[in-house]
Amino acid sequence: MQSALYAVGSGFFLAGNAVFFTTIVGLSAAQVGLGLSIAGALGFFAAVPLGTIADRVGPLRAWILAALVEGCVYLTYPLARGFAAFVVIVTALALAESAGNSARGAYTLDAFGPAERVRVMAYNRSALNLGFTVGALLGGVALASGNRTVTLIVPVLAGLLMLLTALLVSRLPASRRERGGEQRSRYAVLRDRPFLLVSLLNGVLGSHQVLLMIVFPLWLVERTDAPRAVLAWLLALNTVLAVGLQVWAARGADTVRGSVRSSRVAAGAIAAACLVIPISSVTEAWVTITLLAAAYVALTFGELFQSAGYWGLVSELSPVDQRPQYQGAFRLGLQLQSIVGPAAFTLLAVTWSPLGWLPLAALIVLAAAALGPAAVAAVPPKASRVD
Repeated sequence: MQSALYAVGSGFFLAGNAVFFTTIVGLSAAQVGLGLSIAGALGFFAAVPLGTIADRVGPLRAWILAALVEGCVYLTYPLARGFAAFVVIVTALALAESAGNSARGAYTLDAFGPAERVRVMAYNRSALNLGFTVGALLGGVALASGNRTVTLIVPVLAGLLMLLTALLVSRLPASRRERGGEQRSRYAVLRDRPFLLVSLLNGVLGSHQVLLMIVFPLWLVERTDAPRAVLAWLLALNTVLAVGLQVWAARGADTVRGSVRSSRVAAGAIAAACLVIPISSVTEAWVTITLLAAAYVALTFGELFQSAGYWGLVSELSPVDQRPQYQGAFRLGLQLQSIVGPAAFTLLAVTWSPLGWLPLAALIVLAAAALGPAAVAAVPPKASRVD
């Protein structure tokens, strides 16, 4: 319930974030893009320190605090004036989201046994996908009205929903290792090179998000004859598959071996899509649409299995007494990929040549091949992973 409600609140304003600052605050699109990039970069560098703070205060307390901050930040949106205020707001939101993700992940690992964790995370992911979709639809309808008052109300309602989720989180029971105050090894994860390598490789495998949401739409519009309306249908299909199949895709990913296997299945699906997509540049009509739909489904399956592998790896490779900071560090690969990927992948596959999809496929396959040995090397000492 908390995951679904949080996603409704976040999704409610997700689609209108940039619109709000251009239409209400009066910023240019370039300023919005620059501000979001600054926030993303600061969130990347703060991921491990925020995880370390969550280690110190305890995952549940950190989760509650992050949810409260996130809700309050949304409530300040109508007060924003100028570029500096915009940067402060989106940076605070990025930091709160990063801290909340690390704390929520660590709490989940603490609250459930090894056999349940991946399945619970899969159910949460399904709830999040459903909530994001509902929230985005509601927010889109509100913003489509073009009414200034309605546009101002949207972030306020999103903030109130976030504060309600903070209340729900505060009613959760303390996990078995909710401690607060104890800090065994500050920033130990930065010395754990095998774990950081796994994070980097997982980030490469997580490139399906950039491909799904940025590169693929640009490819469809600029390189194929498919109608733009196809994008809406494919996005809806992605949502249905993500909600309906995520729990199924997570089966067997509750061990290091199973997680690596899921990650390799994901890599195969993503690489297959990268081989099919360039063909659509030389086909016409329904053949093009069929190829694009097949590739999009393959990317979606890559998303489902990569997520399952991600949860299993972070569960099995995080020392019990340092889970929040390891949660933060494991997101570094994904965050780095989200910073570099949009420009690099678009330049390679859309701007340069259809053949640019081929090195992307090779990169994914190589990352999956290296993941197994890296994961084995990153397994913590037995004493550090007793539950």
